[in-house]
Amino acid sequence: MRNAKQPNIILILADDMGFSDLGCMGSEIRTPNIDRLAKGGQTYTAMYNCARCCPTRASLLTGLYPHKAGIGHMTANYGTPAYQGYLRNDAVTIAEVLRLAGYRTLMSGKWHVGGPYDPRDADTWTPGEVGQPTPRQRGFDRFFGTLDGAGSFFFPHYIGEDDCEIEVSDSAFYMTDAVTDKAVEMIGKASGEDKPFFLYLAYTAPHWPLQAHAEDIARYQGKYRKGWDHLRTARHEEMLGRGLLQGNWDISPRDPDAHAWTDEKNTDWEDARMATYAAMVDCMDQGIGRVMAKLRALGVEQDTLVLFLSDNGGCAEFLAEDGWTDSYPATGFNGEEVVSGNIPDLAPGPGTTFQSYDVAWSNVSNAPFRMHKSWVHEGGISTPLIVHWPNGVEAKGVIHQARHVVDIMPTLLDVSGATYPKDFDGHGIQDLDGESLMPLFCNNTAEREAPIFWEHEGNCAARIGDWKLVREFGKDWELYNMRDDRTELHDLRFRNTPKSQMLIREFDNWTEKIGVIDWAILREHPDMDWVKPTKPE
Repeated sequence: MRNAKQPNIILILADDMGFSDLGCMGSEIRTPNIDRLAKGGQTYTAMYNCARCCPTRASLLTGLYPHKAGIGHMTANYGTPAYQGYLRNDAVTIAEVLRLAGYRTLMSGKWHVGGPYDPRDADTWTPGEVGQPTPRQRGFDRFFGTLDGAGSFFFPHYIGEDDCEIEVSDSAFYMTDAVTDKAVEMIGKASGEDKPFFLYLAYTAPHWPLQAHAEDIARYQGKYRKGWDHLRTARHEEMLGRGLLQGNWDISPRDPDAHAWTDEKNTDWEDARMATYAAMVDCMDQGIGRVMAKLRALGVEQDTLVLFLSDNGGCAEFLAEDGWTDSYPATGFNGEEVVSGNIPDLAPGPGTTFQSYDVAWSNVSNAPFRMHKSWVHEGGISTPLIVHWPNGVEAKGVIHQARHVVDIMPTLLDVSGATYPKDFDGHGIQDLDGESLMPLFCNNTAEREAPIFWEHEGNCAARIGDWKLVREFGKDWELYNMRDDRTELHDLRFRNTPKSQMLIREFDNWTEKIGVIDWAILREHPDMDWVKPTKPE
């Protein structure tokens, strides 16, 4: 029997979308459905993720830092619990806890927390075996989507439904639409049951490859011919004008690896790359609109909690004609050749291309901040969090308090009345790292009590209150006051040595406690599943 106080819950995760890519965050990209959620709810402007796809997903699903969840790097197993590459048994997922509380648990989209998979060898995959747990093994009643981290939107190398791979050969297939269609279908079926539902809607958009519907791309063609320098400034000014930033911070300089737009020789191609990226965000927003329309048609929108955020900042990864792209199938369903790499005389968009939008456009996505996905300066870890719950959120508007994805699990425990277990399936369960957002739903302005920590590939950071300590791998620590300088332009490390030393001690204690391995050692591991692609000179 359903508890009348338990709302439905939909957790929506975008993939590689930057801080400024939503209309409600100052972007020129059309996102009317997400904007509507923000207007009727809360926008958290200092929500943090874990800088990378699978570490964030592990942390989001468990309420634990990535290393404590088992994914301290990516999905390869490096031989320790913190780096085993899949969810640990001493961590429970949101789905496992909510199912115990009477929820129907649903997932549509990208899993990427269940061990390594070779995209070109999908016929040999063994999902469900030891080291490769599936959504259905970690608390979800229903699953549709992909188990690994990326792939073609038009010609997916693997699509699973529940416990089986399903064949996809429809020439009209597009991943974002398929994930939405299945989510809408799942909601419809769950609404007929006498229990609330939890839906984890994990889009693969706008992660590379740059592939989108031609009609969506056409909406943006020509809009980016003024270039990245103009667009970064325009987005920053729009944010300031709307009061979306806590301070009147200067925008960070153009990324040092990006040249001035006035020096760009392939302006038509660059316009096409960003137009395709924008189309991917637009299509995702259209899908969210269809999900919300389904809730309204069923009469349950008012008592459904919807949360939307991104797994990391915009992605600066360069896709060469060899390297990462060699991992993905070279042909489509009917033998079409897929031409991989960021090739300036080849327009992105169709399934026969496989490109990324690169450093300069990622720098736009992450405006006004520095750095990108994988780094823990603000551009790599900042996402807006949109919270919409008409019957549950009293304090609507913009919230600047620092929060982290580990806070989502305790929030959903409070919302649902679920109890976090001490033991589950024969395993003792680790204590949560997060703090509930529920007080902020009710206009309580209390600050987060615990520090926030990051470590990914030797990029490290700690934030306590307004102070953030951060360093790029191989470089010195930097110290910033986030209230005065969240764009990280004025390093105060040697002007406030006691604060720096305190944060360094806190960070070192945290890394020792959770089992962080020095990146200089870990990157030499023979099973390292990631090699950073380099842009040719």
